[in-house]
Amino acid sequence: MSAASSAGPPDAGFPADAVEVGRITDAWGIKGWIRVQPHAADPRALFSSKRWYLKPPADGRRPAAPLPELLRITEARPHGGEIVAGIRGIDDRSAAEGLRGARIFVSRSSFPTPAADEYYWIDLIGLAVSNRSGEPLGEVVDLIDNGAHCVLCVQPARAAGAAALPPRRLIPFVAAYVDQVDLAGRRIVVDWGLDY
Repeated sequence: MSAASSAGPPDAGFPADAVEVGRITDAWGIKGWIRVQPHAADPRALFSSKRWYLKPPADGRRPAAPLPELLRITEARPHGGEIVAGIRGIDDRSAAEGLRGARIFVSRSSFPTPAADEYYWIDLIGLAVSNRSGEPLGEVVDLIDNGAHCVLCVQPARAAGAAALPPRRLIPFVAAYVDQVDLAGRRIVVDWGLDY
């Protein structure tokens, strides 16, 4: 069966809250399974959903056959640093190879609920950051995992008349510096000075 025939019903629709969570690296075995490189060290989002949405590779390469918009996952499990997954309707290696390079998206609403004081990076990006005095420090534009903990990359606003953006602030995302994360209010309060 071809990869395109495993697509969901026409009304499946790409979710508005889709988040890119991985990339198909290759086929795995001879029964139509795929190998996936997750974007996160903890790929819970991939395991929590049985509906994976696809888009072509980011480098602009087009697969030989049209990609299905939706894969219905029958089973997924860790395999070394990757994930291997079986797909309903794909039962041979050739069809699985046709998916190579595709980017995988999962609906944010299907992510597992994080524990208290745990956050998905996707939820922190875009939040306004201010210090205890209420002085704005900027907006979270990225996060870095340095092994010991995560670091918020905060981009201050461009000053009026300035030609360039000021340098980013790197704030450790640990309790010693982060006082409050208010996802509903779209803000983070930190113990951090303007001159740090």
